[in-house]
Amino acid sequence: MRLLIGFAIALAVGLTGVGGGSFTVPALVLIVGLPAGVAVGTAFVFAGVLRLIAAPFYMAGRHVHLRYLWLLVLGAVPGLLIGTYVLQLLSSRAGSPVVIILLGVLLTTSSSITFVPRAQNRSFAHKNSRWLPWLALPIGVEAGFSSAGAGALGTVLLLNYSEMTPPEVVGTDLLFGLVLAVIGSAFHFSFGSINGGILMQLLYGGVPGVLAGCLLARKLPARKLKYVIAMIAIFAGLQLIWTGVSTMMKQHNAPAPKAATYLAVPPRAGST
Repeated sequence: MRLLIGFAIALAVGLTGVGGGSFTVPALVLIVGLPAGVAVGTAFVFAGVLRLIAAPFYMAGRHVHLRYLWLLVLGAVPGLLIGTYVLQLLSSRAGSPVVIILLGVLLTTSSSITFVPRAQNRSFAHKNSRWLPWLALPIGVEAGFSSAGAGALGTVLLLNYSEMTPPEVVGTDLLFGLVLAVIGSAFHFSFGSINGGILMQLLYGGVPGVLAGCLLARKLPARKLKYVIAMIAIFAGLQLIWTGVSTMMKQHNAPAPKAATYLAVPPRAGST
């Protein structure tokens, strides 16, 4: 099961750049049974390795916009540090269902813009590039807190609000996510919140999956690739919503802890 999970997620990452955290964290929490904090750390390393393998394919094809990459990193790295710090402060609430549901709604809504041409502005990034670091800041915060969002939200932003082609969007966002994954992984290694055994099992399925995704992406026409990216991002958003709602229902139905009871012990004869 873990090999299949790793392969499926890696296939999506290699093909579209989406899914490294958005799919991995819910799968590790709901299917594998990892605590949320450990799931986030493990997903960070898993996504980082996948992007490290996929990045050379897109760099060789010159499908990376270095200026936009730098602007995104400039805003997202401070956000990542903030999100990671918040995750440690609120470790008992890591992966809060409310946060996961909000991210899912945001991802589903923003990805749907791909199918509404009037809502797109392909010249926005070119004319307003100074805003990219500020738009990347909350993406970094969310990535630091839940490991989700760096690939999906970054891809949606570039896909609908920049002049780049879909392969350029995937390549640029893969490197963007790789930078965040490397930094985030370093923090989680220091915190000890990574399950090495499960990580290796995911990678056994993930390495061939990401290679297959990169090779398949070369054969898809740009227009079809754009819609494939949007559909996978929408699915990731719906998955997050379902995960958040399921977690919230489990917490609501969990029995309340029993109050401690004290038995009155009658005094012994002659005691005062």
